[in-house]
Amino acid sequence: MPTYTISQLARTFGLSRSALLHYDRIGLLRASQRTMAGYRIYSQKDRDRLAQICLYRDAGLSLADVRHLLAAQERPDVKILEKRLRAIGEQILNLRNQQRILTAMLTKMASGPYEPVIDKTLWVKMLAAAGMDEAAMARWHAEFEQLAPAAHYALLRQLGIPEREARQIQAWARRAPAPSSKER
Repeated sequence: MPTYTISQLARTFGLSRSALLHYDRIGLLRASQRTMAGYRIYSQKDRDRLAQICLYRDAGLSLADVRHLLAAQERPDVKILEKRLRAIGEQILNLRNQQRILTAMLTKMASGPYEPVIDKTLWVKMLAAAGMDEAAMARWHAEFEQLAPAAHYALLRQLGIPEREARQIQAWARRAPAPSSKER
């Protein structure tokens, strides 16, 4: 029966060694054997288990859900799969809604002079809903201004912000401290 080293198994499934070490640490996939030097040796059964783990992960299941499904080998918990399917359905609906909004925006823009589809107030509300506080919004402006000042200005104008105010925001963003490399 064939055996595999951790590197061979990782390479076969396009995973990192650290992913397999993590799976070992949390008890999801333990090597069947160890060499005298302590190296992990995986069996065909281990390989098959990893194939199942990867299948579940590709379906977007959490490691906790994967563990639960593998523990119930004979009768996997259908509720877990149904829950994931519902979540994907919700994501698809959200993406379709975003697609409709963007299509409407582009259609309106292509038809000539237009009023902004999203104004400054709505934009700020959307950023806040995404979890950004004032400090995060300031870092966003500073980063945008540093990376693409013309695009930053264009977006401000597209939000219906008057030219003078847009220039003031740009000047303020240039004075704001740049995000650290950890924040990027």
